[in-house]
Amino acid sequence: MRINDVLRGKARQEVVTIRPDATVRELVALLAEHNVGAVVVSANGTSLDGIVSERDVVRRLTGGADTLDGTVGSIMSTGVQTCEGTEAVTDLMQLMTEHRIRHVPVLTDGVLTGIVSIGDVVKNRIGELEFERDQLDQYLHQP
Repeated sequence: MRINDVLRGKARQEVVTIRPDATVRELVALLAEHNVGAVVVSANGTSLDGIVSERDVVRRLTGGADTLDGTVGSIMSTGVQTCEGTEAVTDLMQLMTEHRIRHVPVLTDGVLTGIVSIGDVVKNRIGELEFERDQLDQYLHQP
């Protein structure tokens, strides 16, 4: 199974992005509007400048409510782990586990083409296991 297979199975294909000069307040509204836990930071919607998550916001709020008026660029993570759509899902699972990350942008020739969350990976794996179970059940109960 490849990462592109996971992307095709997602209900929403679009990648939610935000500009680095947007405010954290705008980010919070975007996270709520799209019901997502992380957003790719991109100046043009196709490049990858960083990633910002709910966790990033919460951690910065301890410094005060004025954080909400700061820029996304000031709280985003820039050392972003990425993957290619042609890579194996098992490799992505290992990457997410090793780096303790929940969202990984997908790039094709350096251009943002998707984002995979840990929830997407788990849903995909459950689907695989259910398919295997059904195949074994059919094999065992065939006449």
